[in-house]
Amino acid sequence: MQLASRRNGHLRGKFNVAVAALACLVLAAGCKTERADVLPALGADIRQTSTSGISSGAYMAGQFQIAHSELVVGAAIIAGGPYGCAESLFADVMPGPGSTFLNISKAINGCMLNALQLWGVPNPRLLAERVHRLAERGKIDGVEHLRRDRVYLFAGKEDRTVVPPIVTAAFEFYKELGLPEANLAHVTDKSAGHAFVTEDRGGACDKSGKPYVVDCDYDQAGALLAHIYGPLKPRSTAIGGSFLAFDQRPFTQGFNSDHGLSDYGVVYVPEMCARGGCRVHIAFHGCAQNRAAVGDAFVEETGFARWADTNSLVVLFPQTATAAMNPQGCWDWWGYTGRAYLTREAPQIETVYRMLKRLGAPRASS
Repeated sequence: MQLASRRNGHLRGKFNVAVAALACLVLAAGCKTERADVLPALGADIRQTSTSGISSGAYMAGQFQIAHSELVVGAAIIAGGPYGCAESLFADVMPGPGSTFLNISKAINGCMLNALQLWGVPNPRLLAERVHRLAERGKIDGVEHLRRDRVYLFAGKEDRTVVPPIVTAAFEFYKELGLPEANLAHVTDKSAGHAFVTEDRGGACDKSGKPYVVDCDYDQAGALLAHIYGPLKPRSTAIGGSFLAFDQRPFTQGFNSDHGLSDYGVVYVPEMCARGGCRVHIAFHGCAQNRAAVGDAFVEETGFARWADTNSLVVLFPQTATAAMNPQGCWDWWGYTGRAYLTREAPQIETVYRMLKRLGAPRASS
């Protein structure tokens, strides 16, 4: 299978064939369409999967981890809070748009700005109890699988979008679930804004703005992977694998069109992983950080690829889309895709799980 729709960090966007181009002219619309391959079956070891994310991606990293804890061995929560933080007390009695409105209000004031402290929001103990209830109902994997996980949490000192006390609440939440404190890394000493932190890429360290990648002389990708998996081999000096743009649409089949996902995602496949047996890391971008918003900054500049090259890791970069209910292209952590957004049945969680299963499927004979 041809894996190199892009090699050495340069995804190739192409215009569609002439028929599609003609349709664009007829519709008087801009229609640049990316050529995308099929997500490859790589025989990956999906029982050693890890997740990471920033901002809304941090919430999704935790949601996917908790929903599929039998497969996920660790997560990195960067500028995000605890699982279920945005769930309103009235969500179950006011379904539909009313519930979504209440959840997003709580998300902004209680799970980003920490402005609802008098209401006890977020409350790590109550949120952990909700996880137990969902597990008892079979909506997520058993909580016992989480207790072996290793979790990295990060709060930038200059982050005014998701303030550090929210990340502290996530730290306390994982302790409430029974994770030993030795399994938790809580990094709070970097003067970062609301962004993914790198050693030498991106804007000024304290910047909070597109592309939300900043240079703080700190290799966050390496730090979080090392915390989850243990000591790593030194990263490669240059990217040696392939970035592959793939069609996400086959994985959204059966869901309504408001699933919030883009037509295309990206996967990074090191040369060694094309032969099978690698682990999978799922990296969730933040709000206003998908490829439509910032190009390939999150995919390329965060530093995952060079660590993946030398440490048997496939890196999956699923992508969201914008919509009226989600103009910033955030991952669903407040329920805009429906009431099941925290569970294995959630459209976004199930879609990414299908992608993961595809990566774990046996490789085709060459």
